[in-house]
Amino acid sequence: DWTGGSIYHDERQLDCDAGSDVLWEVVEGIGGDRGWYSFPLAWSVRGWMDRLVGGVGLRRGRRNPNRLFVGEALDFWRVEELDRCHLLRLRAEMKLPGRAWLEFEVEATGGGSTLRQTAVFDPAGLAGLAYWYGIWPLHAAIFRGMLRAIASRARAEACPPVAAAVTTSAGACR
Repeated sequence: DWTGGSIYHDERQLDCDAGSDVLWEVVEGIGGDRGWYSFPLAWSVRGWMDRLVGGVGLRRGRRNPNRLFVGEALDFWRVEELDRCHLLRLRAEMKLPGRAWLEFEVEATGGGSTLRQTAVFDPAGLAGLAYWYGIWPLHAAIFRGMLRAIASRARAEACPPVAAAVTTSAGACR
């Protein structure tokens, strides 16, 4: 009742020079030993806090470092929907005053691709509202950094460093 039935969204988008197939591989490789691409200490603290209140924390990792499957655990998330090369939706299994999802969408564009990241929160009462507004400044920094790091890694994988003796032609990878 306190929330008025509202669901809160934090949506961010970033264009990337890498192709959508390369960008998708980086997105699908998220979590586990690779981590969450930004602010590893913040993710570790969040996992530790979750364990402290009886949650699963980050201890579950992932089964396969390169491929995800619907229904499998990914750290303190569960893969809820997967449309390979386009959409990854994770449902939070951490202890929260509400329900949460983290979604990644990859779209091919003329010169590369676009990555859209959406955090969705369905708060439970006043505690849920306090959580959303209290964590929002951290989400802003963490998610902005995550988008940039994912795009940077995709660019690096699409255009690996060229040896000093090799030159590239105009229009090659930047």
